[in-house]
This record gives sequence, structure tokens and C-alpha cells, in this order.
Amino acid sequence: MKKVIKKIFVYLAAVFLIFISYVILSVHYWSTTDEGILPPKTAVILHAVNNNIITSDMKPPKFLIQPRPSTIAREDIMIPVAEGQEIAGRVYYPKSDGGHPVLMYYHGGAFLDGYGNIETHDNIIRAIAARTNSVVIAVGYRVAPQYVFPTAVEDSYEALLWAYQQAERFNGDPDRIAVIGDSAGGNLATAVALMSRDFNGPPLTAQALLYPLTTFQDVPLQSRIIYDSGYYLLSRNVMYRARELYTPMEDMWLSPYTSPLNAESLEALPPTLIITAEYDPLRDEGEQYAERLAEAGIPVTHLHYEGVMHGFISFYEVMNLGEHGLRETVSFLKNVFSDETKLDSGLEKSIVSSPRGREGIREYLEAYAIAAFLLYKDIIG
Repeated sequence: MKKVIKKIFVYLAAVFLIFISYVILSVHYWSTTDEGILPPKTAVILHAVNNNIITSDMKPPKFLIQPRPSTIAREDIMIPVAEGQEIAGRVYYPKSDGGHPVLMYYHGGAFLDGYGNIETHDNIIRAIAARTNSVVIAVGYRVAPQYVFPTAVEDSYEALLWAYQQAERFNGDPDRIAVIGDSAGGNLATAVALMSRDFNGPPLTAQALLYPLTTFQDVPLQSRIIYDSGYYLLSRNVMYRARELYTPMEDMWLSPYTSPLNAESLEALPPTLIITAEYDPLRDEGEQYAERLAEAGIPVTHLHYEGVMHGFISFYEVMNLGEHGLRETVSFLKNVFSDETKLDSGLEKSIVSSPRGREGIREYLEAYAIAAFLLYKDIIG
């Protein structure tokens, strides 16, 4: 009997070691790209996304979801826009009285139907509302191919005007409004800031731009060439398709509301946070936009994250740097809404590297644990 138990133990140990070796080799393989060696967590997440193991509409495990505090209410609304039309919106707002800051959130998604919406970005919207104790209004602007430029921008700006008028309905302060957006939504957020400046709209306290698209023009950008395959969650083909469908006329590319990087003037815009990622086709234009804003006398905080891909903050529940980026965004917004905070004009740039020490070890182990789960799931079908 002892010999049988020993054989079973040896067999199970051998299977375990083989599986562990398989996990290690798989992560090493996923980490090796033409652009260099990726951090394990980034490699595992990208492998899962690119193989449809993780999809945009998939909900994370319950233990990873930040519970919405009872002090925050949620309401799905319809926002009136031009010509008597309405667009969808979602509001998270504090139940407590008092003038809370108002954040207009513009989701990413290449300006195209099927690439992003309020639902795909709900985790970020919900987290920002809870952590900043602000009113967060997510705007469901209309997208291509059915609606071309300037519909998305005009919807976004009309939503700002509506929020300014309706702020008190959600316990918000109309004199403390900021815009925030990621990717295509970052483009819309800063376009709204430009429109508010140009048309004497509501004064904005700040703009937070997460890996934003800042130009539709054909300008030489190395990051668009290096990371154009789509493996890093955004491809050149998608960008060309977005330009073709959202801005079908070439003169549309010249508008400051599509290409703010090339705008004649960036003066009188609000203090700005720009976040860029190393493995991102939009990295260079985000950096250049930060520089241009600073040259125009705008206080700019630019955080560049190494070792991560486009859209990494959307994975904040499972990526350390995604959580870091979300925390920094919240910290920036809370600071600019504080009457005691005075930001100096010019550019303040910081580079954020992969975590080290205990956090680095934890991130490393989590990457292999997730990889083991994915491979096991694949083996058992």
C-alpha cells in the first residue's frame, strides 16, 4: 500500500513539475516580442486579450470588483443634444448634500460602433466616482459610421452644457467641472475643453487625458510605426478605419477639434494631466501634446508608464500599474478641485516603472498564477 501511495505521489509531483515548467515557458514565450521583452503581467494580460480569453464585455471576478459604496448613487439618463436628439448617459453621484465636483467622462473606442461604450468603461467610471467623491457623468456620444465628425464632439460639448445646468440636481457644483477621457475619449475631452474656451462655455477646472489620440493628420510618429500591429490593443488598421469613417473628408483632419496637437493656439486651457504608455501607438502624440500645452503656459502633469500597453488603466483590478495610474488620476483631480492647490505653468514629467520590492514580487507571482489558471482552463477545455 505504501508503495502505491508513493508511486501516486511521485506521479502527481511529476505532473505538477511538468505543468509548472509549461507555465514558465509559456509566460517566457508570451513575453518575447519583436519590440522587446515584456513584463510578465503585461504579457499575460495581452495574451489573454488577444486570444479572446478576456473580452471587453467580460466582468472581472467578484473578489476583484470594487464594491460601490452606499453613499454613491447610480442613474442611467438621457442627455438632450442638438436638434431635439438625446444620447445615453450614466451618472454616479454622492447622495450627500453639498456642491461636489463634476467630472465629464468620455469613453474610448476609436469613435466607432462596437469598439467601446459606457458599459465597457463602467469599472473606471464607478471607481473614479467613489474615490473622488464626485459626480461623474459618462457620455454616450454618437459614433461612426452612422455619425461622422463633428457629431461626437458636438454631443460631448452639449453634454457639458447640460451638466453645467443640471449639476445641482446631482448634488454637484457647476463651478467645479473637469473633463476626462481615455484614447478616443481623451481626444473628445480636450476637444470639449477647446470648444468651451472658444465658445465661452462653462469654465473648466481641469482636463485628464489617458493615452489620448491627439492628431488625425499624417505626422511622423515613431510609436505609431513600432506598435502598429494591434497586439498592444490598438492597431494602425483600426486607426485608419476610424479616420476613414469618423473623418471621411480630409479637411476634417485639420480641425483643432479632431487634431488638437496641431491647433493654432492651446492657450487658456485648464490644468492638464496626460498619461502615456510605453507600448502604445499613441505614446508620442500624447508626449508632444503635453509639451505643446506647456509651451502655451498651461500647467501640465505628464506621467509616462513603462512596461504597459494602451488602455492599461482599464485593467486596474489586476495590474499594479493600472491601479497606480488610476490613483494618480484621482489624486490629480482631487488636488485641482482643492482651493488650496495652485499649479505652476509648465511641464512636470515623471516616468513610472514596474513595481519593485514586495509589490514587484507580488506582481510577478500574480502573473504566473493568472497564466497557470489560463493554461489549466485551456487544457480542460
